[in-house]
Amino acid sequence: MEPVVVLALVAAIVVVFLVASSVRIVPQARRYNVERFGRYRRTLQPGLNLVVPVADRINTKLDVREQVYSSDPRPVITEDNLVVNIDTVLYYQITDPRAAAYEVADYLQAIDQLTVTTLRNVIGSMDLEETLTSREEINSRLRAVLDDATGKWGIRVNRVEIKAIDPPHTIKEAMEKQMRAERDKRAAILHAEGERQAKILTAEGTKQKDILEAQGTQQAMILRADGEAKAVELVFQAVHRNNADAKILAYKYLETLPHLAKSDNNTFWVIPGELTEAIRTVTTAFGDQSTAPPQEAAAAGADHTSAEGGTPELDAGWSVSLAAAAADEAGKQAAAAVSDAKAEAEAAKSPQMPRRGQTSGG
Repeated sequence: MEPVVVLALVAAIVVVFLVASSVRIVPQARRYNVERFGRYRRTLQPGLNLVVPVADRINTKLDVREQVYSSDPRPVITEDNLVVNIDTVLYYQITDPRAAAYEVADYLQAIDQLTVTTLRNVIGSMDLEETLTSREEINSRLRAVLDDATGKWGIRVNRVEIKAIDPPHTIKEAMEKQMRAERDKRAAILHAEGERQAKILTAEGTKQKDILEAQGTQQAMILRADGEAKAVELVFQAVHRNNADAKILAYKYLETLPHLAKSDNNTFWVIPGELTEAIRTVTTAFGDQSTAPPQEAAAAGADHTSAEGGTPELDAGWSVSLAAAAADEAGKQAAAAVSDAKAEAEAAKSPQMPRRGQTSGG
């Protein structure tokens, strides 16, 4: 019995081993290459798969998801003989597990070397400035070359991106100086534009201010002239309405003469030719002949000057004295005229009192 039990146990173990060896479970997004006696047989798909025990074995296990490979910075010489360090990022995906396992020994190293050589060919035909500003063109050319070369390896290159372009330190300093100069230039231009706009706006504001002030002055002068014209018209109407005679007009004419001497800035006076006529009218009207000699003297001087030139301009010394004397004489004549007018008014109220004119006549 014991040998039979041992044989049964051995047979059971062998059966379990064979069953376990024949069953292969492949995860999702994985591919297994199976070789039978060292020769490629087939590629296992995700799920439960059966293989021939002992004869079949799994050679490679591949991930068919999109992979990311970042290369180290590599020195590249530009067309203007500048050395720049460029590192790239590669996005690829295995489309044929058999070709990826048997067409190339190490597909990652092959892709890396192919990227470096292609990048040197592309960058070698560009200068530094074009290299820094043509990343899209470089990426598209790299992708086209890599996709064409890796197609027979069962790999599809989806994207190639340049992660960094590192120029030499001296070139960096020169670029920084150039950028600083450009920024200073733009700042100076903007500052000049701002000052220009400010000056234009200030000039326009000053212009508008001057125009408004001139318009205001014009309106004020027009209103002042209208007011003076209306005042003169009212005075003229009042004089004609009240039927003023030559006596009152002559008296008002003489009444304004003393105001000519009130200004401190007057160095000479202009004596009108009508002054003697006004004085003669007042004195004749009130019958006062006591002050006739000074009046006649002033009249003679005025007539003499009027005969020479109408309304003369006297010199600073003699004209001032003559005008002062005439003004004083006019004031005395005016005071006498006022006194006579008051006396006549009182005599008219009291008939028994004789008038001054009658007394002087008698």
